[in-house]
Amino acid sequence: MSKKVLLIEDDMALQELIIGYLEPFGFTTCGYSNPKEALEALLVRKEPFDIVVLDLMLPEMDGFDVAKTIKQQLNIPIVISSARTDIGNKIYGYDLGADDYLDKPYEPRELVLRLEAVLRRYGHKDAFTISDFTIDESNKSIEMDGYGIDLTRIEFDIFLLLVKNRGKNVSRDQIIHALGLDEETKHRTIDMHISNLRQKIGDDAKEPLYIKSVWGIGYKFTG
Repeated sequence: MSKKVLLIEDDMALQELIIGYLEPFGFTTCGYSNPKEALEALLVRKEPFDIVVLDLMLPEMDGFDVAKTIKQQLNIPIVISSARTDIGNKIYGYDLGADDYLDKPYEPRELVLRLEAVLRRYGHKDAFTISDFTIDESNKSIEMDGYGIDLTRIEFDIFLLLVKNRGKNVSRDQIIHALGLDEETKHRTIDMHISNLRQKIGDDAKEPLYIKSVWGIGYKFTG
């Protein structure tokens, strides 16, 4: 199951290289060159990430301050990726809560190994919490306020897709394509699944708390 990486790196060529390299190893990577935008995604919008890869030499905000801010609010693993290779910086990084420190330059394969090792130490189980829901991707199960929600496979997949695109409009065609459904699947079929899903999570289509209809497009998770 894909793990989601928050990559904070202002070297755009390196950022692109890392994103492309990690994908075949089961990592979905979201890259930011501006650390304040990355913190907004992680701490304000609460996008679900499994691990952070953090450069130290960043615009507007030092990487150590980014690491400190993250660790004060979230128990999420951080791998520092930096050309600051002296022992003093490494000690300070670990003191702030970094889980690993990777010296630049490095082979991308080494980053993969470090990420996998750190996630194993965290006992990663493909489960995360967002809004009122705890979602286990491995078991395809959802709990709401501690109570299990009985969803069909397609309802779960639609819900997961909307959650992972939190705050973004997702069209019916995007849902059909992402779920690998028959291209002839009608839009009203997707609407039916959304209606059933809303009923099961207690969401009102007229005054939605979680899944908002976007006229002429599709749906958006706003929880």
